[in-house]
Amino acid sequence: MTDTATMAGLDPTTLEDLLRVAGSPGLDRWMDQTRRNGGCADPIHLTGSTKTLDPTTGTVLHHYSTDAEPGGRLRVACGNRRASRCPACAWTYAGDTYHLIRAGLVGDTAKGTPGTVRDHPRVFATFTAPSFGPVHNRPTSGRCRCGTTHPEGASELGTPLNPQEYDYASAVLWNNHASDLWRYVTIYLPRELAARVGITQRELRERLRISYGKVAEYQRRGAIHFHAVIRLDGPDGPDTPPPAWATFDLLSDALRAATARAKVTVPGNEDGGYPGWVLRWGE
Repeated sequence: MTDTATMAGLDPTTLEDLLRVAGSPGLDRWMDQTRRNGGCADPIHLTGSTKTLDPTTGTVLHHYSTDAEPGGRLRVACGNRRASRCPACAWTYAGDTYHLIRAGLVGDTAKGTPGTVRDHPRVFATFTAPSFGPVHNRPTSGRCRCGTTHPEGASELGTPLNPQEYDYASAVLWNNHASDLWRYVTIYLPRELAARVGITQRELRERLRISYGKVAEYQRRGAIHFHAVIRLDGPDGPDTPPPAWATFDLLSDALRAATARAKVTVPGNEDGGYPGWVLRWGE
Protein backbone atom coordinates (compact mmCIF):
# COMPACT_ATOMS: atom_id res chain seq x y z
CA MET A 1 0.00 0.00 0.00
CA THR A 2 2.82 2.38 0.88
CA ASP A 3 4.66 1.79 -2.45
CA THR A 4 1.43 2.23 -4.43
CA ALA A 5 0.60 5.47 -2.61
CA THR A 6 4.08 6.83 -3.27
CA MET A 7 3.80 6.04 -6.98
CA ALA A 8 0.42 7.81 -7.14
CA GLY A 9 1.76 10.85 -5.32
CA LEU A 10 -0.58 10.26 -2.35
CA ASP A 11 0.09 9.55 1.27
CA PRO A 12 -1.00 6.05 2.36
CA THR A 13 -3.90 7.32 4.48
CA THR A 14 -5.40 9.30 1.58
CA LEU A 15 -5.07 6.37 -0.82
CA GLU A 16 -6.65 4.00 1.68
CA ASP A 17 -9.58 6.39 2.13
CA LEU A 18 -9.92 6.73 -1.65
CA LEU A 19 -10.06 2.97 -2.13
CA ARG A 20 -12.61 2.64 0.69
CA VAL A 21 -14.91 5.18 -0.98
CA ALA A 22 -14.44 3.62 -4.43
CA GLY A 23 -15.46 0.23 -3.09
CA SER A 24 -18.44 1.40 -1.05
CA PRO A 25 -22.03 0.70 -2.19
CA GLY A 26 -22.82 4.44 -2.02
CA LEU A 27 -20.20 5.46 -4.62
CA ASP A 28 -22.75 6.19 -7.37
CA ARG A 29 -24.75 8.51 -5.11
CA TRP A 30 -21.54 10.16 -3.87
CA MET A 31 -20.49 10.78 -7.50
CA ASP A 32 -23.97 12.15 -8.26
CA GLN A 33 -23.64 14.64 -5.41
CA THR A 34 -20.21 15.67 -6.71
CA ARG A 35 -21.59 16.25 -10.22
CA ARG A 36 -24.48 18.30 -8.86
CA ASN A 37 -22.00 20.39 -6.86
CA GLY A 38 -19.99 21.12 -10.00
CA GLY A 39 -16.83 19.76 -8.40
CA CYS A 40 -17.00 22.09 -5.39
CA ALA A 41 -13.70 21.98 -3.48
CA ASP A 42 -15.26 22.52 -0.05
CA PRO A 43 -18.91 21.37 -0.05
CA ILE A 44 -21.22 22.04 2.87
CA HIS A 45 -22.29 18.86 4.67
CA LEU A 46 -25.94 18.83 5.70
CA THR A 47 -27.63 16.37 8.03
CA GLY A 48 -31.29 16.06 8.96
CA SER A 49 -34.64 15.41 7.35
CA THR A 50 -37.58 17.18 5.73
CA LYS A 51 -41.24 16.28 5.52
CA THR A 52 -43.89 17.80 3.25
CA LEU A 53 -47.49 17.46 4.44
CA ASP A 54 -50.82 18.09 2.77
CA PRO A 55 -52.18 21.13 4.70
CA THR A 56 -55.74 19.78 4.57
CA THR A 57 -55.39 16.07 5.33
CA GLY A 58 -51.99 15.96 6.99
CA THR A 59 -50.93 13.24 4.57
CA VAL A 60 -47.18 12.93 4.08
CA LEU A 61 -46.52 13.96 0.48
CA HIS A 62 -42.75 13.70 0.57
CA HIS A 63 -40.12 12.69 3.09
CA TYR A 64 -36.36 12.97 2.82
CA SER A 65 -33.58 12.12 5.25
CA THR A 66 -29.83 12.30 4.93
CA ASP A 67 -29.62 8.94 6.70
CA ALA A 68 -29.73 7.26 3.31
CA GLU A 69 -26.92 9.41 1.87
CA PRO A 70 -23.27 8.29 1.80
CA GLY A 71 -21.86 8.92 5.24
CA GLY A 72 -25.28 10.20 6.35
CA ARG A 73 -24.64 13.59 4.75
CA LEU A 74 -25.94 15.63 1.83
CA ARG A 75 -23.15 17.63 0.19
CA VAL A 76 -24.11 20.96 -1.40
CA ALA A 77 -21.88 23.45 -3.16
CA CYS A 78 -20.31 26.14 -0.98
CA GLY A 79 -21.10 28.88 -3.54
CA ASN A 80 -17.97 30.86 -2.68
CA ARG A 81 -17.16 33.50 -5.31
CA ARG A 82 -13.41 33.56 -4.64
CA ALA A 83 -11.29 31.28 -6.79
CA SER A 84 -8.73 31.09 -3.98
CA ARG A 85 -11.35 29.34 -1.84
CA CYS A 86 -13.20 27.26 -4.45
CA PRO A 87 -12.22 27.39 -8.13
CA ALA A 88 -15.29 25.40 -9.24
CA CYS A 89 -17.91 27.60 -7.55
CA ALA A 90 -16.08 30.79 -8.55
CA TRP A 91 -16.06 29.60 -12.17
CA THR A 92 -19.79 28.83 -12.05
CA TYR A 93 -20.53 32.25 -10.55
CA ALA A 94 -18.39 34.00 -13.17
CA GLY A 95 -20.19 32.18 -15.98
CA ASP A 96 -23.63 33.00 -14.59
CA THR A 97 -22.62 36.63 -14.12
CA TYR A 98 -21.36 36.87 -17.69
CA HIS A 99 -24.69 35.72 -19.10
CA LEU A 100 -26.67 38.04 -16.84
CA ILE A 101 -24.56 41.05 -17.82
CA ARG A 102 -24.72 40.10 -21.48
CA ALA A 103 -28.52 39.78 -21.28
CA GLY A 104 -28.69 43.30 -19.86
CA LEU A 105 -26.71 44.64 -22.81
CA VAL A 106 -28.15 42.80 -25.82
CA GLY A 107 -31.17 40.97 -24.42
CA ASP A 108 -31.93 37.30 -23.82
CA THR A 109 -35.53 36.07 -24.09
CA ALA A 110 -34.67 32.98 -22.03
CA LYS A 111 -33.93 35.32 -19.12
CA GLY A 112 -36.95 37.52 -19.76
CA THR A 113 -35.02 40.37 -21.38
CA PRO A 114 -36.14 41.26 -24.94
CA GLY A 115 -33.61 42.00 -27.65
CA THR A 116 -34.98 45.52 -27.99
CA VAL A 117 -32.97 46.58 -24.92
CA ARG A 118 -29.95 46.93 -27.20
CA ASP A 119 -31.61 50.11 -28.47
CA HIS A 120 -32.08 51.49 -24.94
CA PRO A 121 -29.48 53.93 -23.54
CA ARG A 122 -27.07 51.91 -21.43
CA VAL A 123 -23.54 52.05 -20.08
CA PHE A 124 -21.05 49.50 -18.84
CA ALA A 125 -19.32 51.31 -16.00
CA THR A 126 -16.43 50.39 -13.70
CA PHE A 127 -16.31 51.88 -10.20
CA THR A 128 -12.91 51.66 -8.54
CA ALA A 129 -11.35 52.54 -5.22
CA PRO A 130 -9.08 55.58 -4.85
CA SER A 131 -5.35 55.18 -4.35
CA PHE A 132 -4.17 54.18 -0.91
CA GLY A 133 -0.54 54.30 -1.99
CA PRO A 134 1.53 52.98 -4.93
CA VAL A 135 1.69 49.21 -5.36
CA HIS A 136 3.70 46.81 -7.48
CA ASN A 137 2.04 46.31 -10.88
CA ARG A 138 2.56 45.45 -14.53
CA PRO A 139 1.95 48.68 -16.48
CA THR A 140 1.75 48.79 -20.26
CA SER A 141 5.30 50.12 -20.30
CA GLY A 142 6.34 46.83 -18.72
CA ARG A 143 8.38 48.29 -15.89
CA CYS A 144 6.97 48.81 -12.40
CA ARG A 145 7.77 51.92 -10.35
CA CYS A 146 10.18 49.79 -8.36
CA GLY A 147 12.23 49.39 -11.54
CA THR A 148 11.38 45.72 -12.06
CA THR A 149 9.43 44.07 -14.88
CA HIS A 150 7.26 41.67 -12.87
CA PRO A 151 6.20 38.38 -14.46
CA GLU A 152 2.51 37.49 -14.56
CA GLY A 153 1.44 35.98 -11.24
CA ALA A 154 4.36 37.35 -9.25
CA SER A 155 3.58 37.28 -5.52
CA GLU A 156 4.54 40.92 -5.00
CA LEU A 157 1.97 42.25 -7.48
CA GLY A 158 -0.60 44.41 -5.70
CA THR A 159 1.51 44.80 -2.57
CA PRO A 160 2.60 48.31 -1.43
CA LEU A 161 5.85 49.76 -2.68
CA ASN A 162 6.29 51.37 0.72
CA PRO A 163 4.37 49.43 3.42
CA GLN A 164 5.21 52.05 6.08
CA GLU A 165 3.36 54.77 4.14
CA TYR A 166 0.49 52.73 2.67
CA ASP A 167 -2.95 53.77 3.98
CA TYR A 168 -4.09 50.36 5.23
CA ALA A 169 -6.85 51.81 7.43
CA SER A 170 -8.55 53.52 4.48
CA ALA A 171 -8.18 50.39 2.36
CA VAL A 172 -9.94 48.25 4.97
CA LEU A 173 -12.69 50.82 5.50
CA TRP A 174 -13.16 51.16 1.75
CA ASN A 175 -13.90 47.45 1.34
CA ASN A 176 -16.27 47.58 4.30
CA HIS A 177 -18.24 50.56 2.96
CA ALA A 178 -18.00 50.09 -0.83
CA SER A 179 -21.56 48.74 -0.97
CA ASP A 180 -22.77 51.93 0.76
CA LEU A 181 -21.05 54.05 -1.87
CA TRP A 182 -22.82 52.07 -4.57
CA ARG A 183 -26.15 52.60 -2.79
CA TYR A 184 -25.57 56.36 -2.86
CA VAL A 185 -24.95 56.19 -6.62
CA THR A 186 -28.37 54.57 -7.07
CA ILE A 187 -29.90 57.31 -4.90
CA TYR A 188 -28.26 60.24 -6.65
CA LEU A 189 -28.60 59.00 -10.24
CA PRO A 190 -32.40 59.51 -10.45
CA ARG A 191 -31.97 62.94 -8.87
CA GLU A 192 -29.35 63.93 -11.42
CA LEU A 193 -31.44 62.63 -14.31
CA ALA A 194 -34.56 64.48 -13.13
CA ALA A 195 -32.63 67.72 -12.59
CA ARG A 196 -31.19 67.63 -16.10
CA VAL A 197 -34.58 67.03 -17.69
CA GLY A 198 -36.33 69.59 -15.49
CA ILE A 199 -38.87 67.25 -13.90
CA THR A 200 -39.46 65.85 -10.42
CA GLN A 201 -38.24 62.43 -9.36
CA ARG A 202 -41.84 61.26 -9.21
CA GLU A 203 -42.36 62.31 -12.82
CA LEU A 204 -39.12 60.58 -13.73
CA ARG A 205 -40.37 57.28 -12.25
CA GLU A 206 -43.58 57.63 -14.25
CA ARG A 207 -41.65 57.96 -17.51
CA LEU A 208 -38.72 55.60 -17.18
CA ARG A 209 -37.10 52.94 -15.07
CA ILE A 210 -33.40 52.62 -14.28
CA SER A 211 -32.18 49.01 -14.46
CA TYR A 212 -28.97 47.90 -12.78
CA GLY A 213 -26.79 44.82 -13.04
CA LYS A 214 -23.70 44.85 -10.80
CA VAL A 215 -20.88 42.49 -9.86
CA ALA A 216 -18.03 43.01 -7.39
CA GLU A 217 -14.46 41.85 -7.87
CA TYR A 218 -11.16 42.19 -6.04
CA GLN A 219 -8.25 43.98 -7.65
CA ARG A 220 -4.77 42.62 -7.08
CA ARG A 221 -4.20 45.25 -4.37
CA GLY A 222 -7.15 43.74 -2.48
CA ALA A 223 -9.56 46.63 -3.12
CA ILE A 224 -13.10 45.91 -4.23
CA HIS A 225 -14.29 47.36 -7.51
CA PHE A 226 -17.64 47.10 -9.26
CA HIS A 227 -18.65 46.48 -12.87
CA ALA A 228 -22.18 47.59 -13.65
CA VAL A 229 -24.60 47.69 -16.56
CA ILE A 230 -26.94 50.65 -16.10
CA ARG A 231 -29.81 50.93 -18.57
CA LEU A 232 -32.75 53.27 -19.09
CA ASP A 233 -36.03 51.46 -19.84
CA GLY A 234 -39.60 52.57 -20.23
CA PRO A 235 -41.87 52.86 -17.17
CA ASP A 236 -42.86 49.18 -17.40
CA GLY A 237 -39.33 47.86 -17.68
CA PRO A 238 -37.30 46.40 -20.55
CA ASP A 239 -40.36 45.62 -22.67
CA THR A 240 -41.08 49.33 -23.10
CA PRO A 241 -38.84 51.99 -24.69
CA PRO A 242 -37.67 55.00 -22.65
CA PRO A 243 -38.67 58.57 -23.64
CA ALA A 244 -36.87 60.13 -26.59
CA TRP A 245 -35.03 62.55 -24.29
CA ALA A 246 -33.46 59.62 -22.39
CA THR A 247 -30.18 59.41 -24.28
CA PHE A 248 -26.79 57.88 -23.67
CA ASP A 249 -25.24 61.31 -23.17
CA LEU A 250 -27.86 62.16 -20.55
CA LEU A 251 -27.27 58.89 -18.70
CA SER A 252 -23.48 59.19 -18.87
CA ASP A 253 -23.45 62.79 -17.67
CA ALA A 254 -25.88 62.10 -14.81
CA LEU A 255 -23.95 58.98 -13.76
CA ARG A 256 -20.65 60.86 -13.54
CA ALA A 257 -22.33 63.53 -11.41
CA ALA A 258 -23.96 60.93 -9.14
CA THR A 259 -20.64 59.13 -8.71
CA ALA A 260 -18.89 62.37 -7.77
CA ARG A 261 -21.56 63.14 -5.16
CA ALA A 262 -21.42 59.73 -3.48
CA LYS A 263 -19.45 59.65 -0.25
CA VAL A 264 -19.43 57.81 3.07
CA THR A 265 -18.23 59.51 6.24
CA VAL A 266 -16.66 57.25 8.86
CA PRO A 267 -16.11 58.79 12.32
CA GLY A 268 -12.69 58.64 13.94
CA ASN A 269 -11.79 56.54 16.96
CA GLU A 270 -12.16 57.68 20.55
CA ASP A 271 -8.45 58.14 21.36
CA GLY A 272 -8.03 60.62 18.52
CA GLY A 273 -5.53 58.53 16.60
CA TYR A 274 -7.67 58.89 13.49
CA PRO A 275 -9.84 61.98 13.01
CA GLY A 276 -12.20 60.22 10.59
CA TRP A 277 -12.51 59.33 6.94
CA VAL A 278 -14.48 60.49 3.93
CA LEU A 279 -14.60 57.66 1.43
CA ARG A 280 -15.22 58.35 -2.25
CA TRP A 281 -14.84 56.59 -5.58
CA GLY A 282 -11.50 56.68 -7.35
CA GLU A 283 -10.99 58.60 -10.58
